[in-house]
Amino acid sequence: MHAIIVGGGLVGSLEACFLAKRGLKVDLFEARQDIRLLEHVKGRSINLALSVRGREALGAVGLEQEVVSGGIRMNARKIHDINGKLSAQAYGTKDQYILSIDRRKLNETLLSAAESNSNVTLHFKHKFIKADLDEGKAVFLNSDGQEVEAHADLIVGCDGAYSALRRHIMRTTRFDYSQEYIPHGYMELSIPPSKDDKFQMDHNFLHIWPRGEFMMIALPNQDKSFTLTLFMPFNIFESIKTNEDLLIFFNKYFKDSIDLIGMKELCDCFLSSKALPLVSIKCWPYHVGKNALLLGDAAHAMVPFYGQGMNCGLEDCLVLDEIFEEFGNDLESILNTYSISRNPDAKAICDLAMYNYVEMRDLVNSRSFLFRKKVDNILHMIMPNSFIPLYTMVSFTRLRYHQIIKKWRFQKKIVDSALYALLLSSFIIPTVFIASNKLKLWNLWGRK
Repeated sequence: MHAIIVGGGLVGSLEACFLAKRGLKVDLFEARQDIRLLEHVKGRSINLALSVRGREALGAVGLEQEVVSGGIRMNARKIHDINGKLSAQAYGTKDQYILSIDRRKLNETLLSAAESNSNVTLHFKHKFIKADLDEGKAVFLNSDGQEVEAHADLIVGCDGAYSALRRHIMRTTRFDYSQEYIPHGYMELSIPPSKDDKFQMDHNFLHIWPRGEFMMIALPNQDKSFTLTLFMPFNIFESIKTNEDLLIFFNKYFKDSIDLIGMKELCDCFLSSKALPLVSIKCWPYHVGKNALLLGDAAHAMVPFYGQGMNCGLEDCLVLDEIFEEFGNDLESILNTYSISRNPDAKAICDLAMYNYVEMRDLVNSRSFLFRKKVDNILHMIMPNSFIPLYTMVSFTRLRYHQIIKKWRFQKKIVDSALYALLLSSFIIPTVFIASNKLKLWNLWGRK
């Protein structure tokens, strides 16, 4: 069997490894040039947070340890309040952590792993332009402006949130599609290493500056720097036009970060950059007949606030491989089963990613949220297999995303009822006690 993969990013390269492992001949076509040959890569550089789903997918093709060895453990969130006070919120138990991974290095690792298979061929500077999915044909435009035609039993679209293959499918088949741009954009800044080449902040944390309507986060890098990402509404970004505007804003909301970034570097970077949009995309189905399939962001782009975009995309490849194991080379059954099985999970994590933005920018400062988190952790400690906190289920298990939402809602209902009953009893019992004693006193007074 022969497969064509459209897109040579993280998911496309990993899927090439999975298909090659199953003995398929794979041609991977990437519109950009080989990033391994570039000094600087344009586009997003938001650090990636690797957790269990991504690790298991990498482990299935023998790459987990190589990738993990280049990551930095983040054991907890480090919260920076508006006055500069720090507090920590653990993700789970002491053995549960997520990894800060460099996007470019992971891309290069996966490309090299795919290329190491003798039955995989990489084609760079080949832009997808059209396809005949019934015939299993895809046409690309190479760097010389010539059309290159390729034929295969399976065409897999891994070309991201703005997928060209998905656009083609939308024009030629019945296909449900929705996209939502949130009012917030993002901009990347940086905290460099200290003068003595050390981290300027604790590096085993994901640092968060939650400010209600907006927030900033920082993830550590191997070179002792931190990548900062500022998320806030576009209208606020657009209101900051001068160095003075920027410094007034940062002194009010992120004062402790100014010396870390450097005042000049902050002004130069912010005012020379443009806030970028964040989009959530859902579609259905993920396949066409027995010849074409969408994976990763091409099927389900999500906002980055649960750190699951990459993990979910890598897990797509693992789920597909598990279905291959069940159906052999029956592509029609494989693709149909994948669409039906994976769609509710992808939609669920898109929704959870939206929810987690509210949690990260606002709720982490709420006393009721912190109290509830402590209750959840205590219950998980007492009943580790029965009661599992939401974040733990998402990041440290491979429970299906849509089942996680059901379990979370059920657990929340039970705990809310118990807390309400406890609160009610704490009010009623003293009231009854006081009333009872008043009655006794009244009776004694009456006897006198």
